[in-house]
This record gives sequence, C-alpha cells and structure tokens, in this order.
Amino acid sequence: MSYLAFFAKNRTVYKLLLKPLFFTLSPEKAHHLTLVLLKTLLSIPFLNGWFRRWYRVDHPLLKREMMGLQFSNPVGLAAGFDKDGKHFKAMSALGFGFIELGTVTPKGQAGNVQPRLFRLPQDEAVINRMGFNNEGVDALVNRLKQGKLPGLIIGGNIGKNKTTPNEQANEDYAACFEALFPYVDYFVVNVSSPNTPNLRALQDREPLTRLLSQLQTLNKAKAKSKPILLKIAPDLTESQLDEILEIVQSTRIAGIIATNTTISREGLLTPPDQVEAIGNGGLSGYPVKQRSTEIIRYLNDKANGQLFIIGVGGIASPEDAIEKLEAGASLVQIYTGLIYEGPSLVKRINQAILRRNRTN
Repeated sequence: MSYLAFFAKNRTVYKLLLKPLFFTLSPEKAHHLTLVLLKTLLSIPFLNGWFRRWYRVDHPLLKREMMGLQFSNPVGLAAGFDKDGKHFKAMSALGFGFIELGTVTPKGQAGNVQPRLFRLPQDEAVINRMGFNNEGVDALVNRLKQGKLPGLIIGGNIGKNKTTPNEQANEDYAACFEALFPYVDYFVVNVSSPNTPNLRALQDREPLTRLLSQLQTLNKAKAKSKPILLKIAPDLTESQLDEILEIVQSTRIAGIIATNTTISREGLLTPPDQVEAIGNGGLSGYPVKQRSTEIIRYLNDKANGQLFIIGVGGIASPEDAIEKLEAGASLVQIYTGLIYEGPSLVKRINQAILRRNRTN
C-alpha cells in the first residue's frame, strides 16, 4: 500500500495528525484552511485522479433514482459547507453522490459577527450562528455557469436576507429560485435555521403554504419542473410535524430534509458554563442524531413510506447512516461528522451501504 493510500484509508491518521492541527485553529480558520489545502492538492492532475479513484465507491447497487434524478450513491454533503459554490468540484473528489450548496440569499450578506462557530469536542458537536453569510445568488450562479461535473447532482439551498421582513420573504425565495433554476438539479427551502431572526416563523402553516405554493407555481411554469424539498427543524412537535406533512402533500413538493440544527442543549457532556458562554446558535453533530432519526421515522410512518426524505443530523459512522436509511430516509447527508471523522467517512458509509444492499 502506498503512503497516500494509507493516509487516506486510515482515519486514525486523520484523528492523530490532521485533526489536532486543525483544532488548534478557530473553527472558521480551520474550515478555510481545509478547503484551500484540498483545492491546492486537486489542482495537481495526478493527485486529482488519485483522490477520485481512492475515495469513490462505484457500484450499481449504490445508484439511486430519486425525484427523477440519477444519484451515483446515496451520500451527500449537507448545505453550509460550501455556501458560495467555490469548492464543490474539489469536494466531489471525496466520493459524494450529491452536494448541496448554500444557503444562498438574493443579496450578499456578511452574516453574524465572529466568533460564530464553536466546537464541542466532548459531544462531537458544533454550535453555529453563521447567519446565512454568503456572497449572494448572482455570485453562485456565475460559478455554476463555469460548468458542473458529469454525474454530480447539485442542490441549491435558498433563504431570505436578514433585512427582509417575513412579509416579503417569498420575494427573496422566488428570486433565488429563478436565478438558480438553470444551474441546479433540485432546490431546498430553508426556513428552519435558528440564526436568522424570525425565520422559523415561516414554518407555520399559513406562511409556509403560501411560500411553497408560490415556488411550485413558478416551478410548474418551466418547461420541465425541478424537485423542491423543505428542510425542517428538529425542534418541531408531533402536531407541527403533522402540519408540515399536510403542507408537503397539499403543495406537492418533492419531500423533506430532516433535520436542520437544534436550539436544544439537553444532554450535553460539555460543561454548562462553557455552553452558556458560547450563547445562541444551532447545535449539530452527535447530540441531534437521535432526534433527527425519530423525526425521519415519524414522518415515514405517517406517510406510509410514500414520502421522500433526506436524512441528516449526527451521522458520524456507517452505522449512523444506515440507521437513518432504515428509519425511512432514501438518501443521507453529512457535515459535522467530517470534522470529527475525516474524509474517509464518505467512503466507509458507501462501503457499508453496499455490503448491506448485497445481503438484502
């Protein structure tokens, strides 16, 4: 085995060498450094090809036809990692079957003041209050115009600007939808981030029905419509989930992404004073795993297995991903798990799903 192969395959190497280095930096600096290093490595043709050969798991049993789209495998990169579409080509080398860009807003905005991203290593979790920081939808469109990679499904996660009142939110979502329509394969309506004031109020029945109905009207006016998904919070009650399910069915959108980050702080191992010092933000990673799976199972059961669900939240191992699939998800997404487990996580999940499919 070559040194490169050993380095890529052995997640202990990541945990003992790279992760301690990254964790000496602030989370945002570490994120930026990771992407710069990956982009630099993949600019070298030999390494680009090597990464793709090593990390990808290609097999017919991994392919999925969902929402009229062909996914090469069921493991995706969740929104938030590549908000502006600067790195999706590089990230695709790690073996993802699809990548979700955004959340993007009509106008660029700086987001919340730093620090706004915090690690909770004891919980294998992250708290963020980024606040939809992005360069705006036009900047994302300009990057996507340069071309996608063959076979890679791209999702566009859309939101509203912080300064846009909820009464005018539909205009922001519509603007993003129209601008991105020619360049993405599916859309995700993000009304569940806890980091934009009053955004989660758009999950209520009346505003959400109006928003999704308007987007579907725009969608149906196209020569060929595209799937629209709704990303929901893990903090919804069962009655709220029932309402969400009714809205999804009445507006005939393609499905649900379950779930976004949580505002709950229950059951954390991190000392309460440290958590309190961090302040507000959405919690992701291991602590949200169980609740995310519960919501997936609840929605799947309520819909008699007829609802398309992408499962996300706390996936840090192949077993976590399979748990989501067995609860009713058709595809899964990861983000925080990459921070704690490293890039081999994508390959390990795909290999486990392949083994599972071969025995079923």
